[in-house]
Amino acid sequence: MKTADPELMRAINRFHVMDAIRRFGPISRVEIADRTDLSPTTVSAITALLLDDGLIVPRSIGAVRDSARGRPRVMLELNPGAAFVAGVKLAPDQITVATTNFRADVMHMLALPVRIDRQPANVIADLVEDGVRRSVSDAGLTMGQISGVCVGLPGIVEKASGVCRQSPIFGERDVRFGAELTKRLGVAVAVDSDVNLVTLAEHWFGHGRGLDDFLVVSIEHSLGLGIMHNGELFRGANGLSPDLGDLLVRHPGPEGHNAPDRLSAIVAAASKRNGGGEDAGYGDAEAYRTIGDAVGIAIANLITLFAPPKVILAGAALATGDRLLGPLRLAVANFTPASLADVAELVVHDWGDDIWARGAAAMTLRDLYGAPWNTTGPARRR
Repeated sequence: MKTADPELMRAINRFHVMDAIRRFGPISRVEIADRTDLSPTTVSAITALLLDDGLIVPRSIGAVRDSARGRPRVMLELNPGAAFVAGVKLAPDQITVATTNFRADVMHMLALPVRIDRQPANVIADLVEDGVRRSVSDAGLTMGQISGVCVGLPGIVEKASGVCRQSPIFGERDVRFGAELTKRLGVAVAVDSDVNLVTLAEHWFGHGRGLDDFLVVSIEHSLGLGIMHNGELFRGANGLSPDLGDLLVRHPGPEGHNAPDRLSAIVAAASKRNGGGEDAGYGDAEAYRTIGDAVGIAIANLITLFAPPKVILAGAALATGDRLLGPLRLAVANFTPASLADVAELVVHDWGDDIWARGAAAMTLRDLYGAPWNTTGPARRR
């Protein structure tokens, strides 16, 4: 029987120790061992390397004393200056950039109102490059100090390759956006679906904190689905993000005929009832009911599949309040199996573009925490 790769196991253990320090720090070595199920010896060895690399720092807390020695207990926390990253959120009408430290504390936030959905991919890349460089500079940093960048956008994205297969942002398909920005900025740039970024933001900062399993449904420029399972984002082949809009649901058609249709098509058709425009999709009462019913049925199916303790709703459409949420909640209640009716809590979280961009920064930091370097720290630039 083939045994596990020792270097891979060390990288996995390092990630879990780093993640425990991020989530619960300041934290003692004993508490890290309890939370990660690693041995005290393993935790001591990993934290010693992390201290040497400057990724974590000790903090003596006078009120908390070691019972055996009577000394102040040494607690560990992330070193905010260990690395700096940038996160970008692309929406059809705005680019948001956040520059953060190693703890995902925002050092500078920049919002650029611009209709990028009417621009070719190379122009959008120009705007993102300018926005990142400006935000990094305004944070008092240089691009040489940035360890990574992550860009989030609506649509279907292959995170492994940085290719956006389809998005309302781009007029063309299969855009190699990650490679293009990496070449421009001289730093590794990852691309992911925006709903995955808000899912990670929920896990780090929001309603998903402390949970290892939950779902996020975003209703914004597109219909997105984020799945957190066992503390990891679920992805398909090549890191593909799931797309809620492609889900087939039954919708009452003409003369009461029920026909299966894509969820995105149902929402788009209902959005035209008020003639489209900036508030397209959220017009008259019948349009709200149509959209709420369709999305609610999709959520009921997701609860049936995953039985999550929480389903978190996010996105600009939620600003319409009970006009949309009322029929949505009713459909979830009506179509969720009775045996699972009390399992999932439906939570609404009104995130702004800033937290989506912060989620993008968190995605880059998460990659840094788990990267299998020869040491435990980010590669030093020379």
